Amino acid sequence: MEYGLVGAKLGHSFSPELHRAIGGYEYGLTELTEAELAPFFRARAFRGVNVTIPYKSAVIPLLDEVSPEARRIGAVNTVVNRGGRLFGYNTDYDGMRYLLERTGIDLFGRRVLILGSGGTSLTALALAHDLGAAQIRRVSRTPRGADMISYAEAAEAGAETDVLIDTTSVGMYPNCEGEPVDLDDFPHLAGVVGAVYRPLRSTLVERARERGTPAAGGLSMLVAQGVRASEYFRDVTYPAALCERLCRETELAKSHLILVGMPGAGKSTVGARLARRLGRPFFDTDEEVKKRAGCDIPTLFATRGEAYFRDLEAEVVRDIALNNVGAVIATGGGVPLREDNRLALRRTGRVLWLSRPLDSIRPTADRPLARDREALARRYAEREPIYRRMADEIIPVGRTPDDTVATICEVLL
Repeated sequence: MEYGLVGAKLGHSFSPELHRAIGGYEYGLTELTEAELAPFFRARAFRGVNVTIPYKSAVIPLLDEVSPEARRIGAVNTVVNRGGRLFGYNTDYDGMRYLLERTGIDLFGRRVLILGSGGTSLTALALAHDLGAAQIRRVSRTPRGADMISYAEAAEAGAETDVLIDTTSVGMYPNCEGEPVDLDDFPHLAGVVGAVYRPLRSTLVERARERGTPAAGGLSMLVAQGVRASEYFRDVTYPAALCERLCRETELAKSHLILVGMPGAGKSTVGARLARRLGRPFFDTDEEVKKRAGCDIPTLFATRGEAYFRDLEAEVVRDIALNNVGAVIATGGGVPLREDNRLALRRTGRVLWLSRPLDSIRPTADRPLARDREALARRYAEREPIYRRMADEIIPVGRTPDDTVATICEVLL
């Protein structure tokens, strides 16, 4: 292996694709147990590797030289083999700084709470000091040292916290539901960032966004640290614009494109054509519900009731959203009514509301809650505000499905 990533669990990693985009080279994934870590580095059978959870501190004694910055931080995430000697660096520092800048979060004079006690928390600690934070505390389940507090103490100090930096793996795929803290305990936040990038935004980050707080997941941190690591690997300097271009391209490629809107808005037809045009997988939540139920939706309503249908629908939404990357997803008209559905979708992609005037939507018998004009009008009044709040983009439905696809591509690309 010339270049790659080592860590304990790497199945969710986007790094191979990222490094191919950065420099056109192959980048492998090597999962190591704690006992295998030292033999791997003694063998020195690589040119450059990144190091991730849980080995960013454990790798330091195995290296010949460590940069002053990485030594100060106490964590290494990039190792370069130069003539048989191993040099360690911390490019997470560059990545986290870029993440904060790109999200518009300034730490100067702010009270910062760092969630977690691993290697990435040490990076956040050093960066917060360097950026002039007025107060910095790390939060751990087992606090040790003057700068660390418990999660219970963090909740008590929530009203005096300005910025949360989440370096934990809570909410990371495949266990995406958890949150390390309750945002209700932090009423005055000016920003929230997290290191998790699959899903694109952890539950904590997405809830912060819903409140209007500047917040972002770790994808741009991953990209920026990867660009800096590649510069070390290959002893080159890339153009300054590369990082932002790769962030935009990677975000779009890894984001689901999620179509919401009323029954009859054309989500299924538009979604299938959009997926073909962009070369993405396509999922229709109504079709998946039918497969799992073994019958059509009117029959499911008649035999099991709406509550059963909605629970099955939520299961389908969660599974599609979390177990796939970069798909086009056409949703049933009622999917956005449930908070858990909205959260599962918004964590993983961009929501496009296919907006079609009520008077141009025709009721049909295969939609139990919109089978006549009166029922359709009630559904529209109930759902239109929810679609509007949920949407990242509002897409007017065109004269033909291809017109709508063209509008979406113009907005996104």
